[in-house]
Amino acid sequence: MVSPFRRLARTHALSTAGDVAMVVSLAGSLFFSISPDAARSKVLLYLLVSFAPFAVVAPLIGPFIDRAPGGRRLIIQLTAVGRALLFAVMIFHLDDLLLFPLSFGVMVLQKTYGVSRSALIPTVVNSKTELVEANSKLGLISGATGALAAAPAGGLAAISPKLSLVFGIVMFACAVISASRLPRGSVAPSVQPAERLELRNASLRSAAVAMSLIRAVIGFLFFELLFWLRENNYSNLWIGAVIGASTVGLMLGNGLAAPLRNRLREELMLTTAIVLIAISGIGAAVFGGVGAAIVLAAVVNLASGIGRMAFDSIVQRDAPDANQGRAFAKFETRFQLSWAVAGVIPVIVTFPGRVAFLAVGLIGSLAVVLYTRASRLRSRSRGGSTATTTHRRATRGAPPTSRARRSQPGSARPSGGREAH
Repeated sequence: MVSPFRRLARTHALSTAGDVAMVVSLAGSLFFSISPDAARSKVLLYLLVSFAPFAVVAPLIGPFIDRAPGGRRLIIQLTAVGRALLFAVMIFHLDDLLLFPLSFGVMVLQKTYGVSRSALIPTVVNSKTELVEANSKLGLISGATGALAAAPAGGLAAISPKLSLVFGIVMFACAVISASRLPRGSVAPSVQPAERLELRNASLRSAAVAMSLIRAVIGFLFFELLFWLRENNYSNLWIGAVIGASTVGLMLGNGLAAPLRNRLREELMLTTAIVLIAISGIGAAVFGGVGAAIVLAAVVNLASGIGRMAFDSIVQRDAPDANQGRAFAKFETRFQLSWAVAGVIPVIVTFPGRVAFLAVGLIGSLAVVLYTRASRLRSRSRGGSTATTTHRRATRGAPPTSRARRSQPGSARPSGGREAH
């Protein structure tokens, strides 16, 4: 019998193959042949048009998806259908400006799919302890499928980019069929007090801030490198190298996450991820050049893989009474918005390579400072609460008269366990 997780893995692999088909098709299209200045205004416009509604609607649609029977499964199917339809329209507009809204419409659906997939993962594993491993496996499947799907998609694109899009449509059609066998994934309609309290704990909040900064770096770096390479007349081969390095880095991060979790605390894993971003950004700024950009893309995505697995584990550990699917949907939406908002910056103003690399390093450094500071504050608070708890326990064990004496300033401690009357 096929396990629910394996069904989700198949659906995820098919969706990834469809996404790869679009990337390959766009390589020789207007998307990369139009001048950077013309592309900038189009990309900015459609980033804003695409993600502004997403930012407003996401808090409203999330509860609806939670309560609807099969809501998350339905969203996964709808995002696959939507991408297939956009691909079908895109076939006729590879050489005109309508390609831009179509492309970014696909990106919005990709992000929506990512939120729904993250929310569904807890329903396809046997226990919460398998959650991080499941995320790691899906990350590895994404990278491996992307590499494998690039060959047939590239072969078809060499004949015609339209054929690569047809390949993507077929993959999404198969994803819709595969997703029909996923569990419904419905959750409790109301948020319980214990869940609300757990999701507001200091450890989880600080980890979410760190993860938001990591995703912001990913969004900033993606669009920065895209326009920087184009403005400096680098060929599409170099753009492909950056994308390839990003994919390899993410695969390595996902592969290393599970073994690291067995040896390191989640907080140390997350700290390692943001330190890697800080060091690689500053190092790339020192060396400069397209080679440094490729290495930076690889390291940042590797750190993202490690950081995400650490964050998932923190949610699993510190919010055991929370609905994991609802929690991941909430945080994933926040992370996707961080990606989008940061991505707008280099579309408006593309920075020189070294300046952009230094910005990545500084954002990573800021994340390190904020997260380590929050960790210290938590440690002090934990120490204080432990001392208070110990004092309360000792006080509870003392006789009433003795407690009254202790509460009076300057009172002497009784010599015996009971005071004479």
